[in-house]
Formats: sequence, structure tokens, C-alpha cells
Amino acid sequence: MKQSDRCVVFDEPGCYRIRVSGNLDPSRSDVLGGMAIATRRPAGKPPATTLTGELQDQAALMGVLNTLYDSGYAIIEVKRLSPLPTAAA
Repeated sequence: MKQSDRCVVFDEPGCYRIRVSGNLDPSRSDVLGGMAIATRRPAGKPPATTLTGELQDQAALMGVLNTLYDSGYAIIEVKRLSPLPTAAA
């Protein structure tokens, strides 16, 4: 089955990577769905933070994204890492 033939399911867990501009304190993980937080500070460039982890569903993803937005972080990328569930035959 091609990936384009798969069904996106919004009410199942998924593993995500979210990148934001700026330095995000790892102690905020508890209010961000328990995601792992890692910040890179490339020489001569502003820091960027990557959050990685499993979220229960799309509502949990939106909660994390809204928290980041409300805290003033510019969202650079949101990527689902785990394969999409296959559609029921």
C-alpha cells in the first residue's frame, strides 16, 4: 500500500517533532505534553529548540502548538515521525 493510500487518523497517538525559534527551557516539558526538549545554538545564528515525543491525538498536538504560540515562540516545523496508521480494509 502506498503512503498516499493511507488514512490519517486524528484520534490515535503519534510521534511528533516540533521545531521552534528560540531557547525553550527543558523544565517546561510537563506543560508541553511531556515532550523531550533540546536546544541548539549554532555559531552566529539564533537558537532553535526541538521538541520530540508521542502525543495522544491531534487535540494534544494542538494544545502543545497553542502553548508554544501563546508563549511567543515562532513555530518553524511540525512533523509526524511515526508511520500513519493503515486504513481499515
